[in-house]
Amino acid sequence: METKYVVAALGALAQATRLEIYRRLVVAGAQGLAVGQIAEYVATAPATLSFHLKELVHAGLIEPRQEGRFIYYCANYATMNELLGFLTENCCAGDGGSCARASCTPAMVAKKTTKKKPSVKRRVVRR
Repeated sequence: METKYVVAALGALAQATRLEIYRRLVVAGAQGLAVGQIAEYVATAPATLSFHLKELVHAGLIEPRQEGRFIYYCANYATMNELLGFLTENCCAGDGGSCARASCTPAMVAKKTTKKKPSVKRRVVRR
């Protein structure tokens, strides 16, 4: 991924509302969300929402899709993966084999995978 595209993508995500929209679209998956659903989620004025969506589309992070009268937006996972690849391509001095697993795993994922499940205590009900 070229540096100018990385800068555009990171610049688009460097605003709280756009970051919130993008993260929500990533969660929504390939089907995406209609503009009305996005507006409800971020609770912003239509003109402001339109501006934020335009910035994310321009950066290549999301893609619009028209279905009838509705416009749906979904995350562009290819761009997301390219961006992540660019940011981590020189991880551990470019030698991925010597990386400590925890240093290359996002904090939230690491917490989820290393956290033990709580034991379930069962109460016996006698009648």
